[in-house]
Amino acid sequence: MHIQSFSILVPDYEAGLDFFCGTLGFDLIADIDQGRKRWVEVRAPGAQTSIIVARADGPEQVASIGTQGGGRVWLFLHSDDFAQDHARLMARGIIFEEEPRHEAYGSVAVFRDPFGNRWDLIQRA
Repeated sequence: MHIQSFSILVPDYEAGLDFFCGTLGFDLIADIDQGRKRWVEVRAPGAQTSIIVARADGPEQVASIGTQGGGRVWLFLHSDDFAQDHARLMARGIIFEEEPRHEAYGSVAVFRDPFGNRWDLIQRA
């Protein structure tokens, strides 16, 4: 078994696509119009797990945008070349909350996406 996909709430589909496909450089796997909703699926190049970009629907979901991790880092973006990816993301407008750290488990720096979710850019030791 493996995790096939999970969803992230966004305010609208285009904002989600701009971030995931534009800023992060993920591949668009599917964008299927379902009438009131769309099935929007993105995946990092070479990854097995995809993200369903879900437009928040209703007050409860809107209130959950950016807080799905309860304020902690809950998304981990793996890198094979931390310095290069860190520089590339900064050049694309990502603002890191901290300077890169080198821990026993690897190199890491925390950033927030435009929706408020906290991510680790991480290269394992």
